[in-house]
Amino acid sequence: MTQAGSDWLSHDNPADWAWPFWFTVPIYPYGRRRTLRTEVVPDTIWTFDQVQGIFYVTVPIRMTVVRLEAGGLLVYAPVAPTRECIRWMRELEARYGAVKYILLPTVSGIEHKAFVGPFARCFPTAQVYVAPHQWSYPVNLPLSWLGLPGNRTQRLPEDPSQVPFADEFDYEILGPISLGLGPFEEVVLFHRRSHTLLVTDTVVSVPDHPPAITQLDPYPLLFHARDAADEPVQDTPTNRLKGWQRIALFSFYFRPSALKTVPLGETLRDSWRVGDRSRRAYFGLYPFRWKTGWQQSYEALRGNGRLFVAPILQTLILNRAPRQTLDWVQRVARWNFNRIIPCHLDAPIETGPEQFCAAFGFLEPQGSRGERLPDVDFELLRELDTVLHKRGITPPAVLE
Repeated sequence: MTQAGSDWLSHDNPADWAWPFWFTVPIYPYGRRRTLRTEVVPDTIWTFDQVQGIFYVTVPIRMTVVRLEAGGLLVYAPVAPTRECIRWMRELEARYGAVKYILLPTVSGIEHKAFVGPFARCFPTAQVYVAPHQWSYPVNLPLSWLGLPGNRTQRLPEDPSQVPFADEFDYEILGPISLGLGPFEEVVLFHRRSHTLLVTDTVVSVPDHPPAITQLDPYPLLFHARDAADEPVQDTPTNRLKGWQRIALFSFYFRPSALKTVPLGETLRDSWRVGDRSRRAYFGLYPFRWKTGWQQSYEALRGNGRLFVAPILQTLILNRAPRQTLDWVQRVARWNFNRIIPCHLDAPIETGPEQFCAAFGFLEPQGSRGERLPDVDFELLRELDTVLHKRGITPPAVLE
């Protein structure tokens, strides 16, 4: 995503960024979330980006808004309804009509589910549609108990022709895929007029520069650009890019092969030597050492901006139902889209059905189409897969 067409508020008022319900998903940036609005298709599609992360591994989380031909707006995957976010929405409503439909396209992504109820309460006439097999843990609660407005929330029907926005949109539901505690499910939405496919988590692309929303507060980028705990945090374009590349590796692999974790004792000793032991600097804790050549791991992940499926979905989720997933891929590929907007990382991605299909090549026999990610970086995820299966938490992968 480039900064062209992006909007910021003309004044920096921290009260506009406040998110008082941060404790429902207690991850960075906690109670202060900035919002960046970008016009993707003139007078038709806008994205609203915020950031989220753990230990400053911050990546964009995205809501997409589409103008309806008959007037009004459809919202896909709401983000936190801060004062800033809602102000941007009111501006669109003033020009194009009220929010008519709000879609929750996932059943397991708490970072998406947590915002739907509060967002819907800001638009009391909007109808709320959710992916059909919603669940909660440890107790499976009714939708109204999860904060969704009970009198105007309904599950998406299997037949897309049964929804009131069927004249402009198609959708396909992936899942449910059984994972033990609860299923995985995602709804992808196709806007026919703009040839745009909206997805949540299934496919992503890594940009070659830090996304604009991460640069509103570059501290997380600069934090991860360091090579040692006592290295000062310096704001330069080179360090912003370096930090972003490392964040990308962290966010997909958790422990990429190019990373060495520092023992706890050494980490604590290092923290006492650093000059900045503030809470913002995590009290000087920096338990990472990057090996020579780590940039090669990043370039292999990015693949020159190709579309791919996140490693955690490859290793722990979609390989539980490869045939079901590939059948869904073929149904989605029938649409003539030329643009994909995911809820994370880069957007919009100018690509089509052929590249979408290629992203799922890892589910097909070896030697089939699709460029695979480096096997060496999957070590931690495969260890986690083994542990979860041995403890009976997840079912085994299906080999075809």
